[in-house]
Amino acid sequence: MDEDPGKDDNLEHRKRLRQKFLTAGMGAFQEYEVVEFLLTCAISRGDVKPQAKALLREFGSLKGIVDAEIDDLTKTRGVGKVSAIVIKFIRELATLYLGQKAKEKPQIACTSELIDFCRTAMGGKKDEEFCVIYLDAQNQIIEFETVQKGIANQAVVYPRQVLEKALRKKASALILAHNHPSGHVRPSDADIRLTKTIQETAKALDILVHDHIIIGENRFFSFREEGLMP
Repeated sequence: MDEDPGKDDNLEHRKRLRQKFLTAGMGAFQEYEVVEFLLTCAISRGDVKPQAKALLREFGSLKGIVDAEIDDLTKTRGVGKVSAIVIKFIRELATLYLGQKAKEKPQIACTSELIDFCRTAMGGKKDEEFCVIYLDAQNQIIEFETVQKGIANQAVVYPRQVLEKALRKKASALILAHNHPSGHVRPSDADIRLTKTIQETAKALDILVHDHIIIGENRFFSFREEGLMP
């Protein structure tokens, strides 16, 4: 029986992709090749270029693909649940990496590494989430925790909940962070009131609030940098 020459071609193409990455890095890849390379980790055989290009057409960019929900990813022809899980795993891996990288900083208040971490952890989500970064006396990260999830624009955060957790974790300072699924990063009146309440209550407990960061689509807003926090 004759062998299917297409199978050999696909194997050689995968080898060329791997070699291209080893010799030139991701910067040498076109965007569809990045997605294609990623899919080869989940689909062991065959040509995955059609699936890669279909995902880009559907979600617009690599970021759109990684931000998409598993059920939405599997609606693309040729993309099964295993492939979707691998794609989501990459996002969670990036979040974990950036979180650990931020923890390596001797001191932290609102560094670029922290912004990158918040963007990766919260950017692209459909619902609003309110997170708190707990810091010790040396401004090193103790923990990054989501304290409230809610539908878009309706997350409800109780200052008491935030500060009780801070006391349990023996935190000396906090950085507040939440996302705006709409993409707009200007704080609402409710955001400003909540920040002021947490800051004033924290001060009475001898806990500092360094900043409140709002994450939007490719943008962020820092209360500290914009002069909204004394």
